[in-house]
Amino acid sequence: MSVIAMVVVAFIAVLHLYIMWFEMFSWTTRGPKIFKNFPADLFEPTKAMAANQGLYNGFLAAGLIWSLFIGDSVWQRNVALCFLLFVLIAGVYGAATASRKILFVQSVPALIGIVCLFLT
Repeated sequence: MSVIAMVVVAFIAVLHLYIMWFEMFSWTTRGPKIFKNFPADLFEPTKAMAANQGLYNGFLAAGLIWSLFIGDSVWQRNVALCFLLFVLIAGVYGAATASRKILFVQSVPALIGIVCLFLT
């Protein structure tokens, strides 16, 4: 994997670590400031659901980080591609069901990462 692709994969992994932290540990405190269109009284009742989503984002980050440490270049690219596709699909689904903003925050970086994997 090229250095550019590795930087993009690392960036996406860090982004998903942040999303994990936010959903698992700051949903009720920072959530109302970020999701202004979501009723404030629903943050506490949806805390467990958000934490579950955060855990999945942590798994995405773990897979992307794992790909950076694989020695075999073919497997490294395959694992990175797999987890970037997971991120891309999750972002498209989130954009279709929750907020179009997710498309730009999640799917576009994943697509850029996929392109970097194949161009370099």
